[in-house]
Amino acid sequence: MASDTPTTARTACKHPGCTAPAAPATGPGRPPEYCEGRGHTRVSAWRERRRLAAVQAGTTGLGDTDTPVTMARVTGAELLRQLRTETDRVAGIADRLREAIDIATDPTAAEAEVEAVRAAAEQRAAAAEARAAAAEQRAAEADQWRAEADAAAEEMSVQLAAGQAAAAAAEAACAAAEADRDTAVESARADAEARIDAAEAQRDGAITRAHAEARQQVGAADADRDQALARAAQAEQAAQLARQEVSRAQAAEQAAQEENARVRAAAEKTLASFRADATRDRDEMRADLRARAERAERQADAYRDELAQLHTQDGHDADAATSSRTTRRSRQASQP
Repeated sequence: MASDTPTTARTACKHPGCTAPAAPATGPGRPPEYCEGRGHTRVSAWRERRRLAAVQAGTTGLGDTDTPVTMARVTGAELLRQLRTETDRVAGIADRLREAIDIATDPTAAEAEVEAVRAAAEQRAAAAEARAAAAEQRAAEADQWRAEADAAAEEMSVQLAAGQAAAAAAEAACAAAEADRDTAVESARADAEARIDAAEAQRDGAITRAHAEARQQVGAADADRDQALARAAQAEQAAQLARQEVSRAQAAEQAAQEENARVRAAAEKTLASFRADATRDRDEMRADLRARAERAERQADAYRDELAQLHTQDGHDADAATSSRTTRRSRQASQP
């Protein structure tokens, strides 16, 4: 017995990876697009396409759950919260950067540092001047010691002259004794010569000791004077170094002021650029998230409409199948 159902061309199943033919049409309307017996539907095909795209991209898609739209909204809210947290953190970093720039470009702080350097230089200069004064005082003491040595040498010369005068008197006394006492000339002469020899020896020893002491005192005075002069030269050199340090400090102060001005200008420019970039990135991210949320809502509405159409189509297909079966039974019953 021939069948009254018209034969139509059957398309392949649209489920990703399925090569089976689609289910046969059972009535008027849009023909089925998926095969039977494998659970291939429009929803399962959509999920499979999402899964394959996620595998190819190496990520986990939001459509792998039973509620992809809800998950997309939750994920978008979490990303927005993270964006706000990151924005607050960047604002905190900008505040700390501004504080550091204010300190680095504060003229008062630079003046305090330069004042400390100047005070230290002045203190070193005062110490050098004090050492120079002490050296001058020691030089004056050396000159005084030299004067005292010269006075001692003159006193020794006076004593030498007195000794020589005493020797002359002794010789005169010897001559008078020889004239008065002829009998005791030899003894008196011997006595006088002995006394003269002793006096000359004492005189020579006194002169030698006086010269030695004078030379020693003069040498010590010269050494003290040379040492004082060397210390004075060192003090003068230290004072010159201190003046050079003051000049360098003043130059460093001027350079620091210029550098502070340059750093402040660069920092203000960088901070303005950073704020503009942060504001632009935040606005772009907000717009992108808002657009994604709107697209997700539109897709959800489209999916709901498609699901409603599928339910309506399934009801129509079921009614058509029931009517076809009833017609076929009535025809079979009417045949002899």
